[in-house]
Amino acid sequence: MEAPHSPAADTAAAFATRLTIDSPDHMQELGRRLAVLLRPGDLVMLSGELGAGKTTLTRGLGEGLGVRGAVTSPTFVIARVHPPLGDGPPLVHVDAYRLGGGLDEMEDLDLDVSLPDSVIVVEWGDGKVEELSDDRLRVVIERGVGDTDDERRVVTVSGFGARWAAEEQRTDLDGLRELGEA
Repeated sequence: MEAPHSPAADTAAAFATRLTIDSPDHMQELGRRLAVLLRPGDLVMLSGELGAGKTTLTRGLGEGLGVRGAVTSPTFVIARVHPPLGDGPPLVHVDAYRLGGGLDEMEDLDLDVSLPDSVIVVEWGDGKVEELSDDRLRVVIERGVGDTDDERRVVTVSGFGARWAAEEQRTDLDGLRELGEA
């Protein structure tokens, strides 16, 4: 099931890179590599059908950020905070699948308060959390059309806002392609 379409998701990305991921292990590795680029205040929105690999990617982000505890889907609790083991930022992992649209319903989660000091990852966040930050990453995970390999995914990582428009950030995002070309 796809997340609902949102006009806010259509704003032009500063940069996007597309790659093919062949296994859950590679999806987790993508998360670890992406984590190196993240800092406190970053918002990452994940889109993809159920079972696409959003939580697997987030598990890799957690490993890369060095957070405490296993990263699991927050479907029933809506949000989990994973504190850092060292000096890094906490990871706030949100599953907005069961929430309605807009920040109003998500206000109780205090994401705007957590954002400056944390990395916030929101599954199913399209149309719900874009207002939190002009600078954000959007990761879309898709199964290849007509693909018979159940584990293969096409992943598009798009950077929005001035932070991701910087040449250094674009180069870093483009470097993710070494995991697989789409």
